[in-house]
Amino acid sequence: MTAPEQAGPAPGPEAGGARPGPLDAAAVARLRLVIARLHRRLAQSSAGQEFTFAQQSAIARIEQHGPLRLGELAALEGVSAPSMTRTVGPLVTSGVVERLPDPTDGRSFLVAVAPAGAELLAGIRRQRSEHLARRAEALTPEEQGLLLAALPVLEHLLAAEDA
Repeated sequence: MTAPEQAGPAPGPEAGGARPGPLDAAAVARLRLVIARLHRRLAQSSAGQEFTFAQQSAIARIEQHGPLRLGELAALEGVSAPSMTRTVGPLVTSGVVERLPDPTDGRSFLVAVAPAGAELLAGIRRQRSEHLARRAEALTPEEQGLLLAALPVLEHLLAAEDA
């Protein structure tokens, strides 16, 4: 761990310090790195290893938005329709996603999460939450408080991405 990582947060105005300014390039790089490493560790801690990140994301997106056409799913995931076809094919074959007839277009179909897919997602989420909870238990009460206080900021970052 480097000295800046060990030093903790900079003092805020209540401690007599200056208000922090915009994040500099080094801080942005640290944030990116810690988010990426945390994501990788969470992904490695859960079931679903037989599916790629793109496939797991597609299952979750289908669950979130209900039955979708492949083109709609591709747009939500920010990929091309042919790419989504390649992503979803193995999910259908493995039984975690199912194809349903499109009620408005007989030439098309919708993809929906099958019961096995819902179970898979629930297991992944449970295992990742348990892993994160174990890691958070190792933090001091002050660090846990800082982490909780950072949640709205992180959620805002995510919401800004989705906008």
